[in-house]
Amino acid sequence: MANLSFALAAILAATASAFVPQQSVSTTTTTTSSSTLSATGFEEVGGKPWDPMSFGKLGLVDERGFDTFPAMFPDPQYLQEAEIKHGRMCMLAWTGIWATHVGGMGLGMHIPGMPVEPDWTKALGAVASEQPALFGSILLFIGIAEGESVGHTGDNWTGLSTKEAGNLGLDPLGLKSKLSQEQQDRYKIVEMKNGRAAMIAMASMFAFESIPGSVPLMDLFGAQ
Repeated sequence: MANLSFALAAILAATASAFVPQQSVSTTTTTTSSSTLSATGFEEVGGKPWDPMSFGKLGLVDERGFDTFPAMFPDPQYLQEAEIKHGRMCMLAWTGIWATHVGGMGLGMHIPGMPVEPDWTKALGAVASEQPALFGSILLFIGIAEGESVGHTGDNWTGLSTKEAGNLGLDPLGLKSKLSQEQQDRYKIVEMKNGRAAMIAMASMFAFESIPGSVPLMDLFGAQ
């Protein structure tokens, strides 16, 4: 159990920094890799965030240097950090559901050694009760990541943060150094898109739990 807890903590710490979406795309790279390095995570909507009502710009000062409601709305720095963070949380949560649910939600994906809990909404309590070391490791990692993301690097709510969104500065296994710049940029976009998919997946799980028949795909898998 101790080995499993240590391994999970190491994986979480390494991946959190190795594959973080970048705040801006480097312009110093060669043109040979521009197709990948110019990726923003919004290629499906013309390379720009889908924000028809400009909600994401409410925290910006206009061209006149005037802010109607100072500090009321978050700067894009905060929004990007929040998206990355919540995407990671949902990827972890989705993995936890498969790991503990009886039959793996119909796909037989239960991870050996993890608690068996027929109700996924109670799975976290089961892990905390039966495997406190594992639960404590996850909780500690989340606490460190949360504190660092809003801590000494500056207030990203007002756009004063000095760090790249999502970058915790942790890479104990040296994964990032083994990748080319092009590979790093690709994985940053991969993480962002998988995080978005995981957020949608978790929303569907809550809908599935509270509204019978609301997620037909889960019914097809025989999930309960």
